[in-house]
Amino acid sequence: MSFKALRVLEKGAKAQFVDMDFPPPSAGELRIRIEFSCLNYKDALAVTGSSPIMRNLPCTAGIDLAGTVEISADPRFQVGDRVLVCGANVGEKFNGGLAEQAQLPADFCVPLPADFSTREAMIYGTAGFTAALALVKMLRNEQAPELGPIAVTGATGGVGSISIALLARAGFAPVAITGKSGETDYLKDLGASDILAASACGPASSPLLSPRWGGAIDNLGGEMLAWLLASTQAHGNVASIGLAASFKLQTTVMPFILRGVNLLGIHSVDIPHSLRLATWERIFGDWRLPGVERLVAEEISLDQAPEACAQLMASKVRGRYLIRID
Repeated sequence: MSFKALRVLEKGAKAQFVDMDFPPPSAGELRIRIEFSCLNYKDALAVTGSSPIMRNLPCTAGIDLAGTVEISADPRFQVGDRVLVCGANVGEKFNGGLAEQAQLPADFCVPLPADFSTREAMIYGTAGFTAALALVKMLRNEQAPELGPIAVTGATGGVGSISIALLARAGFAPVAITGKSGETDYLKDLGASDILAASACGPASSPLLSPRWGGAIDNLGGEMLAWLLASTQAHGNVASIGLAASFKLQTTVMPFILRGVNLLGIHSVDIPHSLRLATWERIFGDWRLPGVERLVAEEISLDQAPEACAQLMASKVRGRYLIRID
């Protein structure tokens, strides 16, 4: 039986809806009936044709999905099991989650606990997983609240919003750095201890600035990341997650060799399966956020995904677009 999928057919083209079908699953694969997906910046780049992030074409967009196993060719999963898939190169090398069905290697799939719905899983999605992974790596590197507040850039986006909420839940004092002056109430409600205008930050005027931050989670790159490194306390950790401002980084070794500041690269796609499962276990457990609905900008249908991606590219979204697959 055919199903609808939002696919990029050739390099540089916008995504379009097509009808497609899958052959029977090969050994180690699952056929999944998708119930929810969500939108990330990567999805917006692909769907709008703004950047050729897909490495195999044609390809179904969507780096996230959650749903129910309909056919299993892997003994670890049974028909009816609920699973999520985030990253793992879906929506880039493998057909992704902006579709009614997916067929993927079982190794990509994370089983959902009984009290965790597919909808809640996609409120987190790759954004939530990446934020949690940043915190996991910071804690492994001995980040502690005593070092001082944690700066979070791109604070109203998906990763930024969830980072603030997770940091606050873990006992840290996150400071939201944003260019959206009207979002103070939203950011405070998430747990931000303070709000700082992005225009008041950087560029770094010298290799080392007065220590201001215990650490940072940065979604921007460029001058902002260089400024954060120069103004982080000794032995603090700066997690680099995104490049919304620039992929370039012009800095010096001074923060690293004179303060022991650590720059942590956060990559949520090709990571050990054990680390993926362990990070999701934190989200399912002690890092599970109360009131996650406040993170949802809007719940929309699959048909509305292309327009929502255009809104993401225009930086007109606060929080997360949740995609309901009917």
